[in-house]
Amino acid sequence: MTYCVGLLLDQGLVLASDSRTNAGVDYISSYSKLHLFQPAPDRIFVLLAAGSLATTREVVDRIHRDLDQAANLQAPPPGLGTTLLTANYLFEVANYVGQMCLAVQNEHAPALRPIGVSAEATFILGGQIAGQPHGLFLVYPQGNAIAATPETPYLQIGESKFGKPVLDEFAYPGLSLDDGARLCLISLEATARSNLTVAPPFELAVCPRDQLALSYRLKLEADAPELAALATSWHHSQRQAFAALPRFAWEQEGAQPQP
Repeated sequence: MTYCVGLLLDQGLVLASDSRTNAGVDYISSYSKLHLFQPAPDRIFVLLAAGSLATTREVVDRIHRDLDQAANLQAPPPGLGTTLLTANYLFEVANYVGQMCLAVQNEHAPALRPIGVSAEATFILGGQIAGQPHGLFLVYPQGNAIAATPETPYLQIGESKFGKPVLDEFAYPGLSLDDGARLCLISLEATARSNLTVAPPFELAVCPRDQLALSYRLKLEADAPELAALATSWHHSQRQAFAALPRFAWEQEGAQPQP
């Protein structure tokens, strides 16, 4: 299991992920799940991955292969179709990633299904192509995709339930990129606090609108001072808010016990 989150903000995109993978409680390791693609100066894409590590790695490898083939030829060969280099719209890239993921799953599923292993994988795609608005898509294992909207400006994949409440409370399109970065890290930290399958290093990418480049990319280890300071401040503020909650009637001085 893993946890990845992306924010679609007026100022741009914020994407973050943990790095823990596991194949049972006795085999735990770390792999990067945040992948950056800049195939040309007029476009940038960030891909977050959850699910089968073998599937996600092969999807990423095939994307790189298609980019190499497209870059080394004057014209794409028949059958190559859309790539990150040739797409004109972000939704075309989301469909391309979805079909690539579906092809990888279908190729390996017959061998995995009899032993009860799933090849499914899910992705969050964020990015921008020059002349088009920035966007954020969730790509399902079945190959289809949905887009983030102003009404729902965040997308999650993996172990999402523990990190969702803080997003529901604070995520909105007008949030600054810096506050969005803090929000994503708090969402990751809350998830790691409640689920052992999610853990640092945490990776974070900030992509301002129309810049077609990352302004920041961070990798925070478990002992990173920035992460510790953020978590300490957040938990302290929560304890203060809890202590300030309104008192019950029976707690008021001189209140009479009720039967």
